[in-house]
Amino acid sequence: MTLDQLRPVANRALAPFVGLSVRLGLTPNAVSVISFVLAIAAAGAFTVAGNDSVWYLVGAVLVFLNGWLDLLDGALARELDTASKAGDMLDHVLDRYADLIIIAGLAAGIERYALGFVAVTGVLMTSYLGTQAQAVGLDRVYGGLLGRADRLALVGVVGVVATVVPGEALGLTVVGWLLVLFAVVGHLTAIQRFYYAWRALST
Repeated sequence: MTLDQLRPVANRALAPFVGLSVRLGLTPNAVSVISFVLAIAAAGAFTVAGNDSVWYLVGAVLVFLNGWLDLLDGALARELDTASKAGDMLDHVLDRYADLIIIAGLAAGIERYALGFVAVTGVLMTSYLGTQAQAVGLDRVYGGLLGRADRLALVGVVGVVATVVPGEALGLTVVGWLLVLFAVVGHLTAIQRFYYAWRALST
């Protein structure tokens, strides 16, 4: 089970923040943009963390905020009854760019660009297969080994760990091993989602 399947629980926890957003006059699209800006800031922190590991902690906090706001924009749209296909598209496009930028920042910080490339392709294919299922008439697929919520949680946790454990194990830092995980499990999750959709369409 992935954390994406716990969205109903998260939505209940979001209620006070939805109310605050309404009082502040924020729109769902504005929250999506703010979330994306936080992802860019997190990537910047990870990029420079090779020189000072405390930046991993900064990046971890920014990633957690990015994930929280990513949930908030949808909840706010439902509260304001302003959910739209345009808003959904904006949210998904910014999420994909955020995924790419965050992983690129992690890879740049440890100068493991090839590993970062394989990791980001796995992440993007996972997300693509989730929404492509919906495009062909199925429900949007959140299942698999790692969903977006899982990835953001792992990046945040590893960011905290990397702050206090900067050394290497078997030639890779904890951030390097996270990229390995994303590279392997990301593609496996994409295959899982493809199989689910293919089986559903073939029956």
